Amino acid sequence: MYDKEKKLIDAYMAGSMSRRSLIRGLGSLGVTAATAGVLVNAAATRALAQNGFDWKKHSGTTVKLLLNKHPYADALIANLDNFKELTGMDVEYDVFPEDVYFDKVTAALSSGSTEYDAFMTGAYMTWTYGPAGWVDDLNEYIMDDSKTNPDYNWEDVLEGVRKSCAWNGRPGGALGSDDAKQWCIPLAYEQNNLTYNKRVFDSAGLSVPGNIDELVETAAAAKAAMDGGYGIGVRGSRSWATIHPGFLSGYANFGQKDLNVSDDGKLSAAMNTDVSKDYHAKWVKMIQDSGAPDWSTHTWYQVGTDVGAGKSAMMFDADILGYFMNGGTAEAGNLAFAPFAANPDAAAPTPNIWIWAMSMASASTKKDATWYFMQWVTGPEHDLFGAREMDLVNPARSSVWADEMFRDKLSKSYPGYVEMHDLSAPGASIKFTAQPLFFDLTTEWAASMQKMVAGEVPVDEGLDQLAASVDSQLKDAGLG
Repeated sequence: MYDKEKKLIDAYMAGSMSRRSLIRGLGSLGVTAATAGVLVNAAATRALAQNGFDWKKHSGTTVKLLLNKHPYADALIANLDNFKELTGMDVEYDVFPEDVYFDKVTAALSSGSTEYDAFMTGAYMTWTYGPAGWVDDLNEYIMDDSKTNPDYNWEDVLEGVRKSCAWNGRPGGALGSDDAKQWCIPLAYEQNNLTYNKRVFDSAGLSVPGNIDELVETAAAAKAAMDGGYGIGVRGSRSWATIHPGFLSGYANFGQKDLNVSDDGKLSAAMNTDVSKDYHAKWVKMIQDSGAPDWSTHTWYQVGTDVGAGKSAMMFDADILGYFMNGGTAEAGNLAFAPFAANPDAAAPTPNIWIWAMSMASASTKKDATWYFMQWVTGPEHDLFGAREMDLVNPARSSVWADEMFRDKLSKSYPGYVEMHDLSAPGASIKFTAQPLFFDLTTEWAASMQKMVAGEVPVDEGLDQLAASVDSQLKDAGLG
């Protein structure tokens, strides 16, 4: 690399030059934007190699990954050459779409296969994998200075995200407790807040809602202003994934829980309190009056594509879903973002989160080498690369959220996104109670919601029935 190019890249890496200025400067020297990205990655790799850690310890070793088809996996793959240069290791991987991915993971782990060393996972899934002995507790590696490089900075990972990936394995045990095992390490995560169509809101004179009552009213007004569309998109399929995004984020903002945990560790249903019934009633009315006509079939995909196509005026779901819908869709450039606290008395939003993370297979025969890869892909250097150069949103590290180039990238095309994240991040964590019946009980909750929306059962009665069923199942499993 010539001196002029090196000086430009060093200034960029130090944060004193914008990405646009870097590309323009390198372009004047005959360097393309694609080549500029390669050079920046190489500079970061060289800096990491100089921190005194023996990155070459496992040179010549190959590790194999199981990956979900996702922009986070794209960022990982795009940066692999730098990992290989840094360590002398090789990386193989298989990528599967999400509709079959988790079945592939379960089959590999449950069979004790040694084919895969590490894999992408959701934090919720480790509530099954961890107690089953299928994944390793990563505290052993994180806390070992001989295995973890000095710049890894574990405390830089956002606290709510970090703790949400750790559990002691006891049903009802608090996530992130002192005795918790670190079953996975975050790559990036999703908050649940509002994405709204600014074009629709401006033309109809609508204000961004600030609590659940305003959300119900605004959704109705937005539907009235739409030509054949509807007011708000939320998930509705008979799946645990219907409960965890917008619904639970608003629910938790009122201090409500899915389960109670007694002093002796017994679990019981908590979703039929008076506050919960009031919140459910408003949620159900919102869907009945202003939701999608085929709401009960809506998953992440339908909720996102409808707001991107202009069929819905807003959605209460993952912020990164709105991010992806603000490009390459009919409404690209019209979508904006806002934090949402359902409870008018709450100081700030408390979004439930989804986390894409990396876990180490207990059956791996190359665990130390695998940890070298895992600390690299979850470290600050790769996180910054993914955030600046790719679509790795939301990064799990606070240092990356402090990076002005990343913040400028978001603010330019995603109005309100940075402010939304900053306000919500302190209260963002997994709000569910960790326990082995999580998927079954939460899916039943979604089924009960479908009955309420369809008018098959009143909200109060439906929640009492759900609580009775949950309590019965917990007792049958020895948990209640």
